[in-house]
Amino acid sequence: MSNRLQERLGALSATRLKGMRRGIEKESLRALPDGKLALTPHPLALGSALTHPHITTDFSESQLELITGVHADVDSAIEELTRVHQFTYRVLDALGDERLWVSSMPCGLPTDETIPIGRYGSSNVGRAKSVYRMGLSHRYGRRMQTISGIHYNWSLPEVSSEEYFALIRNFRRHAFLLLYLFGASPALCSSFVAGRPHELQPLGDGSMFMPHGTSLRMGRLGYQSDAQASLAVSYNSLEGYAASLQDALTRPWPAYEAIGIRNLGGDYNQLGTSLLQIENEFYGTIRPKRVINPGERPLHALRERGVEYVEVRLMDLDPFETVGINAQTMRFIDVFLLHCLLSDSPDDTPQEIADLAQNQHLTAARGREPGLKLRRNGTEVTLADWGLELVGQCLPIAAALDAAQGSGTAHVDAVRAAAAALRNPDSLPSARVLAAIENEHANSFIGFVRARSEQTRATLLDLPFSVAQQAEFEQMTAESIQEQKRIEAADTMPFEIYREQYVSPARLGVPRSRTAVAA
Repeated sequence: MSNRLQERLGALSATRLKGMRRGIEKESLRALPDGKLALTPHPLALGSALTHPHITTDFSESQLELITGVHADVDSAIEELTRVHQFTYRVLDALGDERLWVSSMPCGLPTDETIPIGRYGSSNVGRAKSVYRMGLSHRYGRRMQTISGIHYNWSLPEVSSEEYFALIRNFRRHAFLLLYLFGASPALCSSFVAGRPHELQPLGDGSMFMPHGTSLRMGRLGYQSDAQASLAVSYNSLEGYAASLQDALTRPWPAYEAIGIRNLGGDYNQLGTSLLQIENEFYGTIRPKRVINPGERPLHALRERGVEYVEVRLMDLDPFETVGINAQTMRFIDVFLLHCLLSDSPDDTPQEIADLAQNQHLTAARGREPGLKLRRNGTEVTLADWGLELVGQCLPIAAALDAAQGSGTAHVDAVRAAAAALRNPDSLPSARVLAAIENEHANSFIGFVRARSEQTRATLLDLPFSVAQQAEFEQMTAESIQEQKRIEAADTMPFEIYREQYVSPARLGVPRSRTAVAA
């Protein structure tokens, strides 16, 4: 550990370390017992996908997103995520035989056009959410959007926007380590790549894989697009990042102009014809975030009030964990993010941005390959050596967190487990997934995930769930439905005017000088 890193760690008070906050958003497809996508609407008993605080949908009507609040400790976040799962499973169980698909890579998919897009009611804000998803389907296809993952939202008190951007630069440099340690999508159903070029190898009948893959979700088959590949977004400052995003949100893109905003029948194809329809369309491994006011654009909120937290977006669902992630993994992420914050973080360059994209693709497709080399500062270094170096630097940070939070050796244990995994790739989730597919499920990806999904369903339905907890969730359901009706009743503006105003560049906020931001 460098002296500067040690000094910065020493300057962090226990009070600030105790002030660390995290929350989880977890996406999962609803699937049928045979491993096919459930095509039923979002269950009414789960409430309004537009307004429920903990249960919504992501891209598809068939894709649930379960959300925790903000938590001061890891265990309470896991406990809340478990309760949301328990209620969701009770609803699904009462309605029939659906279950949550426990892999990031999707279940058996129908034809692209029959994957249902999320619906949010008749209000302008609800319609805009559906039209945005229709735009995604035209731009990238619906299959890509059914990939699911976990987003990890994280903050620390008294961190400036400048410091959050330094954290983000280091996160992007070192993200390969999280992909290696926690990637759990080395295989998929061949229906996902039907008619698409790919470098996967066949695995039994109906399954494909990469022998040393860690996270196909985060590789070339995942959230990729030629249009977004043209964006070399820099994270050297809030101003520069905002300018890059503003350009992408306002720059006409010929292929999207050809799609048009509406089709010949008058139905909406997309919200706009620029490279990005809205900020959320920009796919990054980590995002600077700020809670927005009703109707406010995320970029406007960032420009006006600065970065409030970061959203880590590269975590796969772990099919061996009941809610897709465990406390030890979360503790490692907390330590890792602190390391990114406290370490020196030079400005990124176009060359480094290109190298980092290459490192991500290599780790996703070949991360467990013995001797795999990544690019660092213009030279090559093995993934294992670089990873062990980073993990070594994380140990004092883990010890400081344990001391501040009174968590025994929980954070140190998480870091030591990461070091062990770097030395023993067969222990990684991605290796365990492949071993289970090959040894227990006759080389069937669908067979493996079906079995894990069924076991997870049984586990969650067996956990105690009190009458009071059930009543609390049922009340949230009722309140969310009433809130959606209230929003719909209050709408007076024609949707086309609402859409034009929402995507207007004037809504993106005013670029600010460095001195204004610092003040």
